[in-house]
Amino acid sequence: MQATPPSLESDSRESQEIRDHDSRFASRVRSAVIWRWGAQVGAQIITWTSTFLVVRLLDPTDYGLFAMSQVVVTALAFLNGASFATSLVQTDRVDERRIGQVFGLLLMFAVILASAQFLFAPYAASYFGEPVVADMLRLQAIIFLTIPFSALPGEWLARQLNFRKQGQVNMASAIVGASVALVLAWLGWGVWALVYAGIAIFIARAVGLTFAAKLRVRPIFDPRGAWDLVTFGGTLTLCQLFWIIQSQSDVVIAGRLLDTHDLGLYTQALFLALIVTGRFVPPINEVALAAYSELHRAKKPLGPYFLKTARMVMMVSAPVYIGLSLTAENAILVLMGEKWVELIPILAGLTIVMPAFALHLICSPVTNAMGRPKVYLFTSIAGALIFPIAFLLSIKDGPMGLVHAWWVAAPLLCAVTLTVTLPRINVSPLALLDALAPIVLACAAMAIAVLASQRLWVIDSPLLDLAKNAALGAFVYAATFWFGYRGIVRETWAMLRHPGEPEAAASA
Repeated sequence: MQATPPSLESDSRESQEIRDHDSRFASRVRSAVIWRWGAQVGAQIITWTSTFLVVRLLDPTDYGLFAMSQVVVTALAFLNGASFATSLVQTDRVDERRIGQVFGLLLMFAVILASAQFLFAPYAASYFGEPVVADMLRLQAIIFLTIPFSALPGEWLARQLNFRKQGQVNMASAIVGASVALVLAWLGWGVWALVYAGIAIFIARAVGLTFAAKLRVRPIFDPRGAWDLVTFGGTLTLCQLFWIIQSQSDVVIAGRLLDTHDLGLYTQALFLALIVTGRFVPPINEVALAAYSELHRAKKPLGPYFLKTARMVMMVSAPVYIGLSLTAENAILVLMGEKWVELIPILAGLTIVMPAFALHLICSPVTNAMGRPKVYLFTSIAGALIFPIAFLLSIKDGPMGLVHAWWVAAPLLCAVTLTVTLPRINVSPLALLDALAPIVLACAAMAIAVLASQRLWVIDSPLLDLAKNAALGAFVYAATFWFGYRGIVRETWAMLRHPGEPEAAASA
């Protein structure tokens, strides 16, 4: 019998090693997605349950006051140094000294920001014309002191694609925050129930992640040898600055020109509208950054993985948003009660445009993983220009004017982001359109069915009518995929059932 040439045996062993590596990587990514996203779902279920109970005990004015304080907290948060911890995920060179240097930066920023917010509190209260805002901000300065003890261990776990411990800590933190909010709201603490609940979540998360990561390093305040981390983290920090301008400009503008009641209506509608983009996309992006970074270090093209990520995210977010827009009236009546009826048209208007915003958000991890944070910086600057201008031009029409601004700003920013991202990952617009076309058609079929049901079969009970329309919409959406795009269904099911297949890695 003829022996196998040594060169062929070597090639065979190398091929097997590559397949084994792909299989292990796929399994790790799948586990990371399940834990990070699954834990986020669980945490949000806890948070939403608490929110919908608390919202019946508080008034729109309480949420308006809380939104005013959150503008300042969020505006300063871009300097919290967390982006420097994120640099540990992307870099290929990590040792104890570099970790200590990141820890030192985080501690420095934490003390500076806590002090700045404490001193700035009276000026913010004067700007909004609400003295209580100053007291709220002084207390919320505690939040910044917790950041080093959550950001560093959290990113350390992310680098290892170990999101199981993160998920467990996030679930526990959500339970702590929900409990504090419910108890204090029940006792009549008003807006302070929201303030203390937020602080409790940050403290619980910092303590939990510190113990979960088991990362024990001394802070080092000498940056020598870590300028690559400082540069990468600094660029992401600038991105966060422009993101803050984009995301908080509506409340900054509306806080001066709308009363607290109307501001509370808008901010609560936005909270509900950001169900996916603000709660479920960020966890996916965390896993995606870690996965893309490892793939890029292995010199693999990221375009095919991005297309699968886009399709998976839009398969979930698009039907949720279109469905919520169609059933906003019954959803608000069931979940929040009659006193929030004014929120219905605001929520319906915001949700219809959120799929475009979700598509914009998932682009930054792929270019960041390639060591090109300047792409993210460019899109962040674009958002910081587009959104405030749109809000300024439309605020004269009140809360609905802000909704109309979203209709223009979100699709425009998505178009800008795709224009600068797709060429860098060698993905054509037609390839992206081909990946998303089935979702568009399925959502259209769902919308037609629900609208017909609302016209032809009306049920007096908001709860039963909501259940009917939700069930019908889900059935039509699923049926469209099953009968029209069964290959996508089978591929998705295969990725979930067989984590060892290389394609499974692409889902993250």
